[in-house]
Amino acid sequence: MFRKKLTTFVLTLIMIMGLVLTGCIGEESLFKESSPKKAEKVKIVFWDDNTGPQRTPIWEKLITTFEKENPAIDVEYVGLPKDSAKAMLDAAIASGETPDVASVYASWLPEFSNRDALLTLDSYFSKWSEKDKINKGAIEFNKRIVSNQKLYGIPYTQNLDILWVRSDWFKAANLNIPETWDEFFDSVEILTDKSNNRYGYTIRGGAGGSFQLQRMMYAYSGIETFFKDGKSTINDPKHVEFLKKYFAMYQTYTPISDITNDYKAMIAGFDSGSIAMLQHNIGSFAEHSEALDSNQFQAIPLPKSVEGHYVAEDGNTIGISIFKGTKHPVESWKFITFINSKKAQSFWNKSVGQIPTNSDVLNEDWIKASPHIQIAQKVYNDPDTMLFEPPFYLSEYRTILNTIVDTGTQSVLSGKITVEEFLNKWAEAMEESQRQFDESLVNLR
Repeated sequence: MFRKKLTTFVLTLIMIMGLVLTGCIGEESLFKESSPKKAEKVKIVFWDDNTGPQRTPIWEKLITTFEKENPAIDVEYVGLPKDSAKAMLDAAIASGETPDVASVYASWLPEFSNRDALLTLDSYFSKWSEKDKINKGAIEFNKRIVSNQKLYGIPYTQNLDILWVRSDWFKAANLNIPETWDEFFDSVEILTDKSNNRYGYTIRGGAGGSFQLQRMMYAYSGIETFFKDGKSTINDPKHVEFLKKYFAMYQTYTPISDITNDYKAMIAGFDSGSIAMLQHNIGSFAEHSEALDSNQFQAIPLPKSVEGHYVAEDGNTIGISIFKGTKHPVESWKFITFINSKKAQSFWNKSVGQIPTNSDVLNEDWIKASPHIQIAQKVYNDPDTMLFEPPFYLSEYRTILNTIVDTGTQSVLSGKITVEEFLNKWAEAMEESQRQFDESLVNLR
């Protein structure tokens, strides 16, 4: 046995010396080959759609936990400002410099998938042991709104537009919390006190205001479809009626700065004590709770429509998507499953104040102890609630909201155009986009 080992050793040594003498291998290479290689880490880049002092630390903590559980994967966090996140992702897609994974709104999925920017997740999802715990309706919605009915995003949170109100102001004024639209408009007037820099409401006239405006309009009218007989319902007489009342509040019962106020400015006004009510979503709970005591504010549903039922936008979720350009799809999917795990969803949604999509989290005590979550569930669970679905499938949908609706809102507030002119232009743009979409379907047949 010893002789066999010795012979093998000698032969090996002769081979190595021969290689050295003939220049086929150097001393440095020899020692490198004899040392074990250190495994290289895989780095994936994650883009957050809403960076800031409240949410960024949440993601950083989750990423730290993920990296500890997956030591072979590094996650690079990149935070995007909320109101410019979509534009930054658009630019990344155009340049081919996309991240591996990103937080993506459901409403962005049709456009991104049409641009062939996202990786289909159907095969990954079907093999995932936790798939049945994720809200089935949200998954089906994400598939239904894209042209090929594929899955491009896994929703980790669900939202709902509501009214945030200064409950302490209502109590001091001996005023009931509004339940109808008439009570809403009356409360705005009663709670305005310009001498003390107090206003009954704030209108989001700046970036992103189009989404909130549309949700308010349909919540008021109760109209169930965006198009009827080929015509957009945007300029329906009920919407004209609502916006004339709504925009008439500007400067009289709202700050003059509303014409350019974005999400951050609107929230700051409420939290600093100059605004009695604002329309946003349950996701700003964490910001309000940092600035105000729990007995100073509360969430209430948008009033029932003039038809007598609640209206909520369907598919109001945010998910994680993998971009097609990734070189690390397996590691990216692992990150998605972690974010949608019970512990990660619970931590993120509890911190932010939104609704988890993982059924295991819905039974946790913090859900039952969160009044704003209970309000949201009350609306979603009401059998009469109508879920309104905007035409996310239209390629021009977001562009119309950004270029026609946001700017048009400012034109109405400044008195340059009428409500009728504004809504007609909006409706015409949507109808033209729908016409082009229908033609494209005909050409495909």
